[in-house]
Amino acid sequence: MASTMTNIFGATSTTEDVLSGIDLRGKRILVTGVSAGLGVETARSLAAHGAQVIGAARDLAKAESATAQVRKDATAGGGSFELVELDLASLKNVRACADRLLAKGQPLDAVIANAGVMATPFGHTADGFETQFGTNHLGHFVLVNRIASLIRDGGRLINLSSAGHRYSNTDLNDPNFEHTPYDPFVAYGRSKTANILFAVAFDKRHQDRGVRAAAVHPGGIRTELGRYAEPGRIEKVIEELNRQLASQGKGPFQWKSIPQGAATSVWAAAVAPASEIGGQYCENCHIGHIVPGDAPISVVSEGVRGYALDPNNAEALWKKSEEMVGETF
Repeated sequence: MASTMTNIFGATSTTEDVLSGIDLRGKRILVTGVSAGLGVETARSLAAHGAQVIGAARDLAKAESATAQVRKDATAGGGSFELVELDLASLKNVRACADRLLAKGQPLDAVIANAGVMATPFGHTADGFETQFGTNHLGHFVLVNRIASLIRDGGRLINLSSAGHRYSNTDLNDPNFEHTPYDPFVAYGRSKTANILFAVAFDKRHQDRGVRAAAVHPGGIRTELGRYAEPGRIEKVIEELNRQLASQGKGPFQWKSIPQGAATSVWAAAVAPASEIGGQYCENCHIGHIVPGDAPISVVSEGVRGYALDPNNAEALWKKSEEMVGETF
């Protein structure tokens, strides 16, 4: 049954397709980054199917207005929605958020680490980490590990990664670009590789109690994520990709809608068999396959680089991350 089930969805499946007939009443799910785009739709679709959703966002006022529909659909679907403050670029704030969740003590069936920034100008978080690695990886690393005891046996961690992980492996010798020339997309790639490796290492540590972790690539979607990229850069990537697709006899790249983009997150969090997705990279509502390192870097075609699933790489990143945040898990 499971294998047939995982094959019925694909690149054009929406959150509603994936959750059709699924009742999530009694499930509690934490989603980070609910002030725009994928996070809002992820929260909405889960709450609409009865889940109790906790949405985390840095800017609560912005999140409040962005999630009006989430609340409506939650009420209609028997779910609920509440907001918590989380600024991933400040470990003090991350720890305060974790402390509040721990004090409440309500168990979680899934954590969807959805928040992130992309291709930002060179900068640093409050703790002096390079902005993208600090926000996308280290902030979630501390939050998730601090609240790991709240994840129920049989629960899941879903980390949002990206095909952009192919721009770069992590660089544990120079995570803050102190010696390497800064490139916004290389930094993004490092952080997205880290999101996958974190899922691999977390999965290994928690699967003895049935908790599984996976990374997902939502696909190419026009969301606020691209707001920092230099003008024309994303268009150039798409042009290059279309040339590659044409040479393979394929049609041009299609942007996904936001409900299509959020589908893989909810599929991995609530629908796919845990044993199949544990420690894996998922895209287009299925498990991604490893592509060789010499394959073109086109960021939106399918597949995952081997270095992003390498268990030794995952352990090295875990150790380095602990050193950087000054905490062991």
